[in-house]
Amino acid sequence: MTIGFVERFFEGTDESIEGLVLDSAEPWQTGFQDAATPVMEGIINLHNDIMFFLVVVGIFTGWMLFKACVGYEESVSVVPSKMVHGTTIEIVWTITPALILMIIAVPSFALLYAMDEIIDPAITLKIVGHQWYWTYEYSDYCADGSEPIAFDSYMLPEDDLDPGNFRLLEVDNRVVLPVDTHVRLIITAADVLHCWAMPSFGVKMDACPGRLNQTSIFIKREGTYYGQCSEICGVNHGFMPIVVDAVSLEDYVRWVSSQIQLDEELV
Repeated sequence: MTIGFVERFFEGTDESIEGLVLDSAEPWQTGFQDAATPVMEGIINLHNDIMFFLVVVGIFTGWMLFKACVGYEESVSVVPSKMVHGTTIEIVWTITPALILMIIAVPSFALLYAMDEIIDPAITLKIVGHQWYWTYEYSDYCADGSEPIAFDSYMLPEDDLDPGNFRLLEVDNRVVLPVDTHVRLIITAADVLHCWAMPSFGVKMDACPGRLNQTSIFIKREGTYYGQCSEICGVNHGFMPIVVDAVSLEDYVRWVSSQIQLDEELV
């Protein structure tokens, strides 16, 4: 399985990969990448809700500060006010922020619960971080004492890039996952701290040596998704990208079958 496995995988069929969405960071991008999971959709919606309150509070406090500076400037108010206490205004500016925080807390708690929920998964993907590459293992397809589907994923050097490939983001072995399927990710590290981060999935999970962290994803659309290690793990920290190909369940079954046959031939 190499960088061009998708092209070879669909070779000879009526299907095309030209329509696959490439979810990666764009130059000068300031917003989120397109959401591909319900969790990421929830993150974007919560961000938009909080931004509404942020704008309203920012305008109001800015207006109050401006009025205080202009209305109480020395040339305007020659005689300074001796008022040092106002019970009503103090009650208002104490209760109002508390109410705003309570309103924000309701959707944020719901999102945190959803992110932590592990629904009965159909597929389990084990991820191990190394200095400086990733190892992936599909342990669900292990029978008769055979080895599970497992491979290492290294960043492709510039000399090996094909036209259209992303520099510093392409890998030699991509992860393949089906859409509309509950997938459990079990993440750990073999040496130092790493972080498996995929912006379009809303996943950013630390890989800790000697510890198993888990999360779940439910990919809603087909496409090619890009991420990177988000933990400072050494001199080559910036050179261990992540690429996930999300395909239909039928194509995923075909890919798994091809990998099992390839393993049998190698044995």
